[in-house]
Amino acid sequence: MKSITISVGIVMLLLFYSCGGGKTPIADAIIERDSLAVMETLGMTTLVSDSGVIRYKIDADEWLIFDKKEPSYWSFEKGVYVEQFDSVFQVQASIKADTAYYYDKDKLWKLVSNVSIQNLKGEIFETDLMYWDQKTEKVYSDAFVKIIMPDKTITGYGFDSNQQMTQSEIRNIQGIFYVDEEEVSVENTIQEDNEEANVDDL
Repeated sequence: MKSITISVGIVMLLLFYSCGGGKTPIADAIIERDSLAVMETLGMTTLVSDSGVIRYKIDADEWLIFDKKEPSYWSFEKGVYVEQFDSVFQVQASIKADTAYYYDKDKLWKLVSNVSIQNLKGEIFETDLMYWDQKTEKVYSDAFVKIIMPDKTITGYGFDSNQQMTQSEIRNIQGIFYVDEEEVSVENTIQEDNEEANVDDL
């Protein structure tokens, strides 16, 4: 009985406080609906279709949907991995990022921090900020970008591409590093080291 009496007393005290003159009602502490996720999923894998055809697979540790935000969006703040398929389910591109936001009404992805995209040709695109507009089927960025190709690596600022990442352009190229030049540089270094060792032996 004592515990019941104490509980009733606490409830009455709270009600009295909330109705007191000039006091801030406890109801004000309730979080706004638009700041709450309508759905939270942990450790998820999902397939996304476009016009009835499966086009994407998404893996994420956490997926939150904010349907009352303006604009509404999906949040992947613990990392995301996306695969993009063609009509015969061949992977056209894979995307990794530490954080991602998907604005569902605009069909726009915002990828943030350690973004890495690999296309069908095995080329890798690395940056810390990338946008993927599914409506226009374009991928773009204004940040620093590095493209790693089989024969060279290109760096620069500003980037535009189709969403398959097969037709890309860096707006402001900062450097082009060819694989052959890197190999020649390594070979020259080894040769110089060997020559110094031979001189020391003499």
